[in-house]
Amino acid sequence: MGEQAVTGAGATPAPERMPDAGGDDAAAATGSPSTAGMTADGTAGAAAPGAGMSADATGGGAQSRTADLVAGPGGVMTDEVGVVTGELTLRTEWADGQVTLSVQYKDAEEWYAVTGGRAALADPAGVDAVHTIAVGLLNRPEG
Repeated sequence: MGEQAVTGAGATPAPERMPDAGGDDAAAATGSPSTAGMTADGTAGAAAPGAGMSADATGGGAQSRTADLVAGPGGVMTDEVGVVTGELTLRTEWADGQVTLSVQYKDAEEWYAVTGGRAALADPAGVDAVHTIAVGLLNRPEG
């Protein structure tokens, strides 16, 4: 198979165009800004399997998201007690430029820091994305 050139009007090569980082191309295509299915108050803009997520503003600019999940094989490693398994609640918190993941056994009181679950995050707008990715990685009800 050979290469094919994409051409524009008059058989001249069409200029390559990269989507902009601000998402204006996506917004222009749909006529509205993209929300990735979540709103600032944590309500779902679209159905999300395994949802049950909630969002809280905890004062002082801190933000928190929670979701129930079932840990996959091997569970979730924590700093305090090692591996936790079964039905858990994941909490993603942002405060003072840091995002932190913690888990608890569903409906328990104690929270445990997820090993490796802390990172710098300058913009609190990224909390939803971090939380969604963490839930996707840790929620394995089928094993």
